[in-house]
Formats: sequence, C-alpha cells, structure tokens
Amino acid sequence: MPVVDVVNLSGKKVGEVELADAIFGAKVNPHLLHEATRWYQREIRSGTHKTKDKSEVSGAGRKLWRQKGTGRARVGSIRSPLWRHGGTVHGPKPRDYSYALPKKMLLGALRSALSAKLSEQRLTVVDALDLETHKTKGLRETLGKLNGSKSALLVSHGENRNLELASRNLEGVKVAAPHVLHVYDVLKHDLVILSKDSVVRLSHTLDPEKRPVVVPDVETIAPAAAPVKKAAAPKAKAAAKKEKPATKKAAKKPAKKKGKE
Repeated sequence: MPVVDVVNLSGKKVGEVELADAIFGAKVNPHLLHEATRWYQREIRSGTHKTKDKSEVSGAGRKLWRQKGTGRARVGSIRSPLWRHGGTVHGPKPRDYSYALPKKMLLGALRSALSAKLSEQRLTVVDALDLETHKTKGLRETLGKLNGSKSALLVSHGENRNLELASRNLEGVKVAAPHVLHVYDVLKHDLVILSKDSVVRLSHTLDPEKRPVVVPDVETIAPAAAPVKKAAAPKAKAAAKKEKPATKKAAKKPAKKKGKE
C-alpha cells in the first residue's frame, strides 16, 4: 500500500498515512476516464440551442407571383429556406444530452483518476483544511506553500465556511466534498489536496469489496427488558367475578313464541 506524508497548511510534515492500494494504487484505465469525462460534460450541457424553421420566421404567407407565365422560378412563400431571412431546415432543437452510465464505471474511473494523480505526485494529504480567515490572500499563500500550483482541487469533508469563501474568488481553485467528487474535476486540476477525513471517506466509498466500517468508540446497546405485568389485588379479582354473572343475566332477552298469538 502506498504511504503518503501528511502535511499541515504550512507545508511541514506532521505524519504519514497509508492509502488503500485498491483505490489509490489501482491500474489506470484510460477508457473509463474518457467515458466518465464525456458523461459529465454531456450532463452539464444545457442543450438550449434553437433555430427557426419556415413556420416561425417573420414574413407574409401569400404567394409572391403567379405560378406560370412570368418566366421566373416558381415560389410559394417569402419564408422559404432558399431565400434570405428564410427558415432553417433540419436545424438544432432543444434537447437533453445526458445519458445513464453504470455506477461501477464511475467508481472505477474515480479510482483510476486518483491513482493517476498519486503516481504523478500531484496528490497531497493535509491534516485539516481549517483556515483562520475567509480572506482570499490567505488561501493563495497556503497553496503556494503546499505546491505552488494555481490550479487545485480541495476535497474537504463537512461544512467549511472559511474555505468556501476564500476559494470562490480564485480562478482554477475549486472545493468539493468526497461524496460529490467527479472524475472531470480530478483530471482538470493540476493538484488534488485531500484532508485526512476525506481520505477515510473515499476509502470506504470506493472500496470494491465494500467492507463495513469498524467504529470502536460506539458500544452495542442491549435490548430493553420486556415489561412485567403487575398482579391484580385479590379484592379486585373477587369483585370482577361477582360482576360477570350479573351482566350475563342482564344481556339475556326473552325468547319469542312462534305462531299466532
């Protein structure tokens, strides 16, 4: 398994972390990377292109001149596609370019993208992405200390308001959560910066075997005991027995005699 240094925001080494070989050391599959990138670009495509056909352009609908006898070519409308300012034939119409891609292909492409970044030494793990201020200047200085790259993808787990405010005004810098990480973003940026929490989340999400997460801090809760029925008092039992026959006698109705009275 690959071992990567863990640094702080000043660029100093504070520890090491062992990355999962099945996720960060997988074989790079160019076909999956191409398919995932193509799928993402078609998903974000608006598809609002539109041209006007013969029935939508402006112009009168009358016949310009009679069919025969003028020596000119026959014409039926000024909105004909053969004429200037006429309609467009077989032009583009609004449509949806998105299509379904299997989830296994997306996860495999994300493993290939992370493995490619690690092999190119363009993946950095930091202990935390907690900034002291929301100023853009502070984040730019931090990126300069880490690798000096102007294009960076910051992967942080949980709410990080200072990081979101400081990064939104920097060109080429994007903040993403581990559960919404896209292959296109990983390949587009020169540097990928992961927090330790993000590494744990990605290791669990992209694990091909889907092994359960062991949480030693949580204890198993024993099931609640069954409620014990309280015994009724002897006087109440005796009173209930006396009341039962009385109610039965009151419930009886006199039998009707058959035949004429």
